[in-house]
Amino acid sequence: MTNAEPPAPRTVVPIDTSLLIAEAFDQAQVTELRHSVTCCAQITGLDGQRLDDFVLAINELITNAVRHGGGQGWLRLWHRPGQLVCEVADHGRGISARRLDDHSRPVPDTAGGWGLWLARELSDAMEVETGAAGTTVRISAAVGVREHAGD
Repeated sequence: MTNAEPPAPRTVVPIDTSLLIAEAFDQAQVTELRHSVTCCAQITGLDGQRLDDFVLAINELITNAVRHGGGQGWLRLWHRPGQLVCEVADHGRGISARRLDDHSRPVPDTAGGWGLWLARELSDAMEVETGAAGTTVRISAAVGVREHAGD
């Protein structure tokens, strides 16, 4: 019997731990997906009002995807140093340039039209790519930011 060297460890591609959620959804999954987003956001360090705001912003985006984007969508949530990012995509007909350029608060009695405005207001940054093949909205929130009393 020989004393052979143990085999060299195999090289394995590491799993991307920054990706927290990658999931298709429709109306039936909205509530469950919102709960998953909340748990993942808490794990990354988002808390308090910032957590509530970011989850509400994401809820508005996934609701918009279901209502206006063909009844279903795709959500990706990932963490990078100091930041939590969420991307919601759909296959709807797109958003008009007029609506995208209008950053004013909707009239209080208006039913609908609040989703993009809320997402923009409740996140640190928002990017939108839209066209006839669908819309992708990406929002982000800084993590590790401490809330100040009175915020």
